[in-house]
Amino acid sequence: MTEKVRIGVAALSWFVWSCLTFSSAVVLTGCASNMTGSGTKADLVTDSDESDVRKRARLRLELAVAYFEKGQTTDALDHLKQSILADPTLFEAYNLRGLIYMRLNDVPLAEESFRRALAMNPKAASVQHNYGWLLCQQSRFSESLQLFGAALANPAYGDRAKTWMAQGLCQIKSGQTMDAENSFLRSYELDAGNPITAYNLSTLLYQRGEFVRAQFYVRRLNNSELANAESLWLGIKVERRMENRDAMGQLGTQLKKRYPQSREYSAFERGAFNE
Repeated sequence: MTEKVRIGVAALSWFVWSCLTFSSAVVLTGCASNMTGSGTKADLVTDSDESDVRKRARLRLELAVAYFEKGQTTDALDHLKQSILADPTLFEAYNLRGLIYMRLNDVPLAEESFRRALAMNPKAASVQHNYGWLLCQQSRFSESLQLFGAALANPAYGDRAKTWMAQGLCQIKSGQTMDAENSFLRSYELDAGNPITAYNLSTLLYQRGEFVRAQFYVRRLNNSELANAESLWLGIKVERRMENRDAMGQLGTQLKKRYPQSREYSAFERGAFNE
């Protein structure tokens, strides 16, 4: 899940690699889905519907997912290879393969995996999301946003909040800040508890001088258990702009108590509010 526009989540402790990650975030939606190629729900798969070969392939895939989520990438890839060997027709396997190679920083193999998954299921929104995120990291913005749009257009897709968030991050990276704000707002409507969305939305508003709106989002974040050094520092800067000295002091106390070694606290001590 990390680029440089200072809005971009580069150091956020919540921003796990998967983003999808987002979340990873975020990310493995569809790994056990029952979507047809048209994006509509198919009948529930039962034991009688699957051959022994397909069952073995799915079992290996489930093991691969479990290892991947634990960060045991080599073990995940080993089980995934056995899943594909048993049954090479599961698009979910190639979706996970793409994520594994993204983690291994092998962009060509990651892209080839997502392409194969989409060849099997052209309307798999989870694959479109993940492939879109990969392309965003390569600064292929037009292709990336097209894939995010396709995922969001799928009425059966259940992870819209993450895709709106990922689209917003990509739009920030490409300089489309107004579009990014709209994407974050849509994400926030669907999942107000996502700290990445709240932080980036508040940062955009702060940079535009909309301090009241920025305060609304960053205060809600800092009042949650998901607050971190970056969100507290942003909150301090917002409250400073609004001349709320008491609120500034309270946030500064939290920053000192919880993150005394952070660069954010160092900047606070120096009064470096514009770094």
